[in-house]
Amino acid sequence: MENNVTYISASGLEDMKKELEYRIKTLRPEIAGRISEAKEMGDLSENFAYHEARDQQGQNEGRIIQIIDMLTKISVVEEKTGGSINLGSTFTVKIGSTKKTFEIVGENEANPMEGKISNVSPLGSAFIGRAVGEKVEAKVPSGTMTYEILEIK
Repeated sequence: MENNVTYISASGLEDMKKELEYRIKTLRPEIAGRISEAKEMGDLSENFAYHEARDQQGQNEGRIIQIIDMLTKISVVEEKTGGSINLGSTFTVKIGSTKKTFEIVGENEANPMEGKISNVSPLGSAFIGRAVGEKVEAKVPSGTMTYEILEIK
Protein backbone atom coordinates (compact mmCIF):
# COMPACT_ATOMS: atom_id res chain seq x y z
CA MET A 1 0.00 0.00 0.00
CA GLU A 2 1.42 3.32 -1.09
CA ASN A 3 1.94 6.22 1.29
CA ASN A 4 -0.31 9.25 0.91
CA VAL A 5 -2.88 7.21 -1.02
CA THR A 6 -6.44 7.31 0.30
CA TYR A 7 -8.00 3.87 -0.12
CA ILE A 8 -11.76 4.01 -0.42
CA SER A 9 -14.69 1.96 -1.69
CA ALA A 10 -16.81 3.13 -4.61
CA SER A 11 -19.66 3.98 -2.22
CA GLY A 12 -17.23 5.81 0.08
CA LEU A 13 -16.03 7.86 -2.89
CA GLU A 14 -19.62 8.83 -3.69
CA ASP A 15 -20.21 9.80 -0.04
CA MET A 16 -17.06 11.93 -0.09
CA LYS A 17 -18.15 13.70 -3.28
CA LYS A 18 -21.61 14.35 -1.79
CA GLU A 19 -20.04 15.79 1.37
CA LEU A 20 -17.82 18.08 -0.70
CA GLU A 21 -20.77 19.28 -2.76
CA TYR A 22 -22.85 19.91 0.39
CA ARG A 23 -20.05 21.84 2.06
CA ILE A 24 -19.45 24.02 -1.01
CA LYS A 25 -23.00 24.57 -2.29
CA THR A 26 -25.04 24.56 0.93
CA LEU A 27 -22.95 25.00 4.06
CA ARG A 28 -20.55 27.64 2.72
CA PRO A 29 -23.38 30.04 1.68
CA GLU A 30 -25.25 29.41 4.97
CA ILE A 31 -22.18 30.34 7.01
CA ALA A 32 -21.50 33.39 4.83
CA GLY A 33 -25.09 34.50 5.46
CA ARG A 34 -24.64 34.15 9.23
CA ILE A 35 -21.43 36.16 9.08
CA SER A 36 -23.17 38.88 7.09
CA GLU A 37 -26.09 39.01 9.56
CA ALA A 38 -23.70 39.19 12.51
CA LYS A 39 -21.77 42.05 10.90
CA GLU A 40 -24.99 44.03 10.66
CA MET A 41 -25.36 43.80 14.45
CA GLY A 42 -22.41 46.14 14.91
CA ASP A 43 -19.45 45.80 17.30
CA LEU A 44 -17.66 42.64 16.11
CA SER A 45 -15.23 42.48 19.04
CA GLU A 46 -17.97 41.26 21.42
CA ASN A 47 -20.27 39.63 18.86
CA PHE A 48 -20.51 35.94 19.75
CA ALA A 49 -22.57 35.06 16.64
CA TYR A 50 -19.91 36.57 14.39
CA HIS A 51 -17.02 34.74 16.07
CA GLU A 52 -18.91 31.44 16.10
CA ALA A 53 -19.77 31.77 12.40
CA ARG A 54 -16.14 32.60 11.57
CA ASP A 55 -15.00 29.49 13.49
CA GLN A 56 -17.50 27.37 11.56
CA GLN A 57 -16.31 28.93 8.32
CA GLY A 58 -12.72 28.00 9.14
CA GLN A 59 -13.66 24.43 10.01
CA ASN A 60 -15.76 24.05 6.86
CA GLU A 61 -13.05 25.48 4.60
CA GLY A 62 -10.47 23.21 6.25
CA ARG A 63 -12.61 20.14 5.61
CA ILE A 64 -13.18 21.22 1.97
CA ILE A 65 -9.41 21.47 1.46
CA GLN A 66 -8.93 18.08 3.16
CA ILE A 67 -11.52 16.37 0.93
CA ILE A 68 -10.12 17.92 -2.26
CA ASP A 69 -6.63 16.79 -1.23
CA MET A 70 -7.86 13.24 -0.53
CA LEU A 71 -9.69 13.14 -3.88
CA THR A 72 -6.41 13.80 -5.68
CA LYS A 73 -4.85 10.75 -3.99
CA ILE A 74 -7.78 8.32 -4.16
CA SER A 75 -7.47 4.67 -5.00
CA VAL A 76 -10.89 3.03 -5.34
CA VAL A 77 -10.87 -0.48 -3.92
CA GLU A 78 -13.09 -3.05 -5.57
CA GLU A 79 -15.16 -5.32 -3.34
CA LYS A 80 -13.41 -8.66 -2.94
CA THR A 81 -15.16 -12.00 -2.68
CA GLY A 82 -13.79 -15.31 -1.40
CA GLY A 83 -10.11 -16.18 -1.06
CA SER A 84 -8.32 -14.28 1.68
CA ILE A 85 -9.33 -11.11 3.48
CA ASN A 86 -8.03 -7.89 2.02
CA LEU A 87 -9.05 -4.27 1.59
CA GLY A 88 -12.64 -4.33 0.30
CA SER A 89 -13.49 -7.74 1.81
CA THR A 90 -16.66 -8.37 3.80
CA PHE A 91 -16.47 -11.35 6.14
CA THR A 92 -18.19 -13.00 9.07
CA VAL A 93 -16.42 -14.11 12.23
CA LYS A 94 -17.39 -15.94 15.39
CA ILE A 95 -16.34 -14.52 18.75
CA GLY A 96 -17.32 -17.03 21.42
CA SER A 97 -20.96 -17.76 20.53
CA THR A 98 -21.53 -14.43 18.76
CA LYS A 99 -21.30 -13.87 15.00
CA LYS A 100 -20.27 -10.50 13.62
CA THR A 101 -19.75 -9.19 10.09
CA PHE A 102 -16.93 -6.81 9.23
CA GLU A 103 -15.80 -4.97 6.13
CA ILE A 104 -12.18 -3.90 5.64
CA VAL A 105 -12.16 -0.29 4.41
CA GLY A 106 -9.71 2.58 4.06
CA GLU A 107 -9.10 4.56 7.23
CA ASN A 108 -11.24 7.50 6.06
CA GLU A 109 -14.31 5.24 5.82
CA ALA A 110 -13.82 3.37 9.09
CA ASN A 111 -16.89 3.20 11.32
CA PRO A 112 -16.57 0.39 13.87
CA MET A 113 -20.21 0.78 14.95
CA GLU A 114 -21.22 -0.23 11.39
CA GLY A 115 -18.66 -3.05 11.22
CA LYS A 116 -16.39 -1.05 8.89
CA ILE A 117 -12.84 -1.44 10.15
CA SER A 118 -9.75 0.24 8.79
CA ASN A 119 -7.09 -1.79 7.04
CA VAL A 120 -4.48 -0.05 9.22
CA SER A 121 -6.25 -0.55 12.55
CA PRO A 122 -4.94 -3.28 14.86
CA LEU A 123 -8.10 -5.35 14.29
CA GLY A 124 -8.23 -4.77 10.53
CA SER A 125 -4.55 -5.52 9.98
CA ALA A 126 -4.89 -8.75 12.01
CA PHE A 127 -7.44 -10.03 9.46
CA ILE A 128 -5.52 -9.07 6.29
CA GLY A 129 -4.41 -12.15 4.36
CA ARG A 130 -6.40 -14.58 6.50
CA ALA A 131 -8.83 -17.22 5.14
CA VAL A 132 -11.98 -19.06 6.17
CA GLY A 133 -11.40 -21.40 9.11
CA GLU A 134 -8.46 -19.47 10.52
CA LYS A 135 -8.48 -18.19 14.08
CA VAL A 136 -7.19 -14.68 14.55
CA GLU A 137 -6.10 -13.15 17.84
CA ALA A 138 -6.31 -9.39 17.98
CA LYS A 139 -5.73 -6.86 20.70
CA VAL A 140 -8.78 -4.68 21.25
CA PRO A 141 -9.45 -2.11 23.98
CA SER A 142 -11.02 -4.77 26.22
CA GLY A 143 -8.08 -7.18 25.84
CA THR A 144 -7.10 -9.92 23.41
CA MET A 145 -9.98 -11.50 21.47
CA THR A 146 -10.00 -14.66 19.36
CA TYR A 147 -12.02 -14.50 16.14
CA GLU A 148 -12.80 -17.49 13.94
CA ILE A 149 -13.34 -16.59 10.29
CA LEU A 150 -16.54 -18.28 9.12
CA GLU A 151 -17.15 -16.74 5.72
CA ILE A 152 -15.65 -14.28 3.27
CA LYS A 153 -18.40 -12.85 1.12
